[in-house]
Amino acid sequence: MRVFLLLLSLLCVPHYALAGEDEATEMVVEYLAMTPKFTVNLAEPKKYLRVDVQLMVEGDKAIEKVKKHLPALRHSLIMLFSGKSSADLQTAEQREALRLDALKVIKETLEKYAKNNDGLRDLFFTEFLVQ
Repeated sequence: MRVFLLLLSLLCVPHYALAGEDEATEMVVEYLAMTPKFTVNLAEPKKYLRVDVQLMVEGDKAIEKVKKHLPALRHSLIMLFSGKSSADLQTAEQREALRLDALKVIKETLEKYAKNNDGLRDLFFTEFLVQ
């Protein structure tokens, strides 16, 4: 019986050791708010868009890279948003298309200024208002 317990405990030790290594190598995921919120004039008179954007970024190096290039990222999104009309932003499908376009623009901007967009996982709108 003692031999059985000894063998069982020895079989479990590598499992616990590997579990600790997995936790140590797990990447940090952070949501970065692009503050302040975006308020842009739309392509038609007296209409504007107010949107709050959050970026999902994985890894400490990627987080620092995104923070470093926030002014260029904000500029790219302002140019994208201001080219839209209120008719382009009415349905959930249109807003999802804008979200995907915004993610693409952010990735392209990071590729241009940081030479890669590794670590950027997604983009979310946490507030969206067309007035």
